[in-house]
Amino acid sequence: MVRPLVRSAAVVLGLAATASAQSAPGGVLRTALHDFRVVPVAAGLVQPWSIAFLPGGDLLITERPGRLRIVRSGKLLPTPVAGVPEVAYENQGGLLEIALHPNFASNRFVYLTYAKRKADGTGNTTALVRAKFEKDALTGVTQLFESVSTGRGHFGGKIAFDGKGHLFLTLGDRQVPPEGNLEAHPAQDLTNHHGKVVRLNEDGTVPADNPFVGKAPAKPEIWSYGHRNVQGIAIDPATGNVWTNEHGPQGGDELNLDRPGKNYGWPVIGFGVNYTTGKAIHAGTHREGMEQPLHIWLPSIGISGAMFYTGDRFPQWKGQLFIAGMAGEQLGRVTLAGEKVLARETILPGVGRIRDIRQGPDGYIYLATEDRDGKPTPVVRLEPVERGATR
Repeated sequence: MVRPLVRSAAVVLGLAATASAQSAPGGVLRTALHDFRVVPVAAGLVQPWSIAFLPGGDLLITERPGRLRIVRSGKLLPTPVAGVPEVAYENQGGLLEIALHPNFASNRFVYLTYAKRKADGTGNTTALVRAKFEKDALTGVTQLFESVSTGRGHFGGKIAFDGKGHLFLTLGDRQVPPEGNLEAHPAQDLTNHHGKVVRLNEDGTVPADNPFVGKAPAKPEIWSYGHRNVQGIAIDPATGNVWTNEHGPQGGDELNLDRPGKNYGWPVIGFGVNYTTGKAIHAGTHREGMEQPLHIWLPSIGISGAMFYTGDRFPQWKGQLFIAGMAGEQLGRVTLAGEKVLARETILPGVGRIRDIRQGPDGYIYLATEDRDGKPTPVVRLEPVERGATR
């Protein structure tokens, strides 16, 4: 059943968007609910893509050229972590996500996604590996999944654990052009992994209750399909709902409630336009049997990381969804009520291209910023400031 989008794109934005953060003396930014300042954490990172926090306070940060780095006591260690697989660092590819197993403290498992050169020489694809992190090195690197896809970019690569023994992995459409018969696009084909979200057990096997298990030739690991390039995934700790955001073409970035077995429409339906001509590339914005986004961004903000805030440093933000933007160089706060989007506020404009957003064990919010051309950029964090304070 189609979930109706009861408001047009313009009305969605008109109702949902609130004022951006306002600057105050002393580097303080004022927003609707909290004031904060941006504090550098570590500098000198080259195209950082993902952050993970280790027990004891260290940070693990992936750099897309293929390095896994450690930040310890506020300093970036000069030597990268040993044992990282060889990555295909080209176009949008490279070393992507790092995520810790929910029981990392006891099993030391870390998960990495990266662009991998295919053994048959037909290009690159997205791979997921698991390894143990001990003594500042990776050991026992084991591949758990390799995407059946071919293309130039749009690797996806985001990971989320549901706390029930499963992980979700996002996979992009690989930039296959939406031409001719849109219904025949690989993102609409269940026999490959183009434009899919997959659900795996934590050891890489396929859960028996996945929606396409036993429905060959559909790939049994597929959870949802019809995506373009999902670059943010977060599971609501209050409801268990899986939320994803994905890039639209030249507008039409989407926030979706990701349901098992559902088709999210790319490229048949959508709200973006062709990059070169500005003309619509979709058959329309609605189609029976295809899901509607719960929120869209027009113009696009170059959607990236997503996170539900659960800490105590920003108490009025608790339970809120945060969405990062690269092209828009902003951090947004989305207010949800169950499965509805109530409001959106841009709380951090002009900070640079935000690639990842994470909540630290200290309750602060951490951002990885990147430079498209590879100039060194910092990881920063948001620290609350008492309302009215300027220093």
